[in-house]
Amino acid sequence: MDRKDIDKKYKWDIESFYEDERFEADFGRIEGKLAEIEGYKGRLSDGEDVFCEFMALYEELMRGVESLYVYSHMKKDEDSRDSKYQALAGRSEMLSTRISTVTSFMVPEIIQMKDSLLRRYLKDERLKLYERHIDEIIRKKPYTLSQNEERILALAGDISNTAENAYEMLSYADLKFPMIKDEKGEQVRLTHANFMSFMKNKDRSIRKDAFEKVYSTYSDYKNTYAAMLAGSVKREIFHSKSRGYSSAIEASLFQDNISLKVYDNLIDAVSSKIGYMHGYMDVKKRLLGVEELHMYDLYTPLVEEADIKITYEQAKDIIISALQPLGDEYLDMIRKAFDEGWIDVYENEGKKGGAYSWGSFDSKPFILMNYKDDINSLFTLVHELGHSVHSHYSRKSQPYIYSHYKIFVAEVASTLNELLLMDYMLKNSKDKNERMYLLNYHLEQFRTTLFRQTMFAEFEKIIHARAEEGKSLTNDDLCGVYYELNRKYYGEGMSIDKEIAMEWARVPHFYSNFYVYKYATGFSAAAALSSLILDGGSQSKENYIEFLKSGGSQYPLDQLRSAGVDMEQKESIVRALDRLESILDMLEQEVSN
Repeated sequence: MDRKDIDKKYKWDIESFYEDERFEADFGRIEGKLAEIEGYKGRLSDGEDVFCEFMALYEELMRGVESLYVYSHMKKDEDSRDSKYQALAGRSEMLSTRISTVTSFMVPEIIQMKDSLLRRYLKDERLKLYERHIDEIIRKKPYTLSQNEERILALAGDISNTAENAYEMLSYADLKFPMIKDEKGEQVRLTHANFMSFMKNKDRSIRKDAFEKVYSTYSDYKNTYAAMLAGSVKREIFHSKSRGYSSAIEASLFQDNISLKVYDNLIDAVSSKIGYMHGYMDVKKRLLGVEELHMYDLYTPLVEEADIKITYEQAKDIIISALQPLGDEYLDMIRKAFDEGWIDVYENEGKKGGAYSWGSFDSKPFILMNYKDDINSLFTLVHELGHSVHSHYSRKSQPYIYSHYKIFVAEVASTLNELLLMDYMLKNSKDKNERMYLLNYHLEQFRTTLFRQTMFAEFEKIIHARAEEGKSLTNDDLCGVYYELNRKYYGEGMSIDKEIAMEWARVPHFYSNFYVYKYATGFSAAAALSSLILDGGSQSKENYIEFLKSGGSQYPLDQLRSAGVDMEQKESIVRALDRLESILDMLEQEVSN
């Protein structure tokens, strides 16, 4: 569908936040201040007034370029083929890099200040706001370089994005999947957005055809994809080594003040309970009535008759009902999201695939969707609404400098919404087949969010370690590692089709290194917090809302402890995994009744 043919009410209202003319004016204004802020270099120790002036100007530039960056990239995402917004997005990236370059002296100068001077600064009422910000800089002192070295790394920022930019352009602008026959016998082109719908098709031959055609298309570009991912991995290793970290994973986790123990505990806990996943595959194989369970069967609903169609308008009503336990204030924001242009609903030609929640400090928390009338889209929508409300709370409750919450906690709010939605639908379903479908969907949440994302996390850990040991990351290397991990996670009872070895090429998150494990830890935390909220304790709800409002004002593990869950304890993950066994039991009961 062409974008111009979609009703305005189903498009995000970006123009209420920004427009092209303002982009040019703000771009010029920000660019004009670069020399001014560079004039503070070497002067941050000259007194409170100078430091205050610098911080005010620094925030102005960072806040301004954030809006330029978000606007231009969201417009590009509406249609990746539009060269105008490709150019604006590129310009905003370069301006962001220039700001990073000219302000790269800030951290080294603060680190080099005497403690007595910093203590004096923080007694000034104007600077108390920055106390935690300064503490965070000091925490990074062992890994902060000299001013010249920091400047060189900042200058490399634009180059560092090459692999990810190339991946996006190849995957979403240039890559074309072949045609496929749907259940009506009509020729339809495979796309990023409709692939999963085909993977859920009742006709197994259609699923198999879609599976093979998508991965054979990726395989046609296998060496290019391998080179891009290897480049991204090498980027992370270069930056971690430059700063003196022992590994890329240590460098990544350090940013959130997370110990490697949390990452390893996740893989260990999931590996210790891998039998649950193998058992689920056995149940799935039996209920589908197939002699061999293949990778293209994974997303197939276990109940063919439960053909649940949910329009976008129906989804809005269901979500508002499901999120009642979070209170009226939360629900008011959900209604605003639906009524005030937060959401870009439907797929159009050239539109970025998948879904996300994004925005700047000065914008609405926008949501990109590619909504289909199915249950997966319903859960994706409630997931992204969790992100957006979290962002809204953070931006309204915190000053700009603390308004960005860490990625480690980012998936908690979105996953908690999904779990509340599942609880609501199971409680309100009167139909046995629908309940079986929902239970299977719930099991799929565990498979895709806890087990699969942990498999992704293990894949990342292995390939980074390989590169750090000086080993190659060719297509054969990446496919070999990925195939063996599928064997581990799905078990001997599963037929691991050779095509699945290319799936890593479909995962854009691998270009945000050591990101995916946070889905799994976030799921575990959300499972604990949703149970507390559903138990009816008003204090639990209030603690959770305060967690949403805390933005980036605390370290992630401390935020979660205040909300009611300790993620440094392996048991927090094990408890979530043990719920899988009870869900399997519920499904077995439905089958036997």
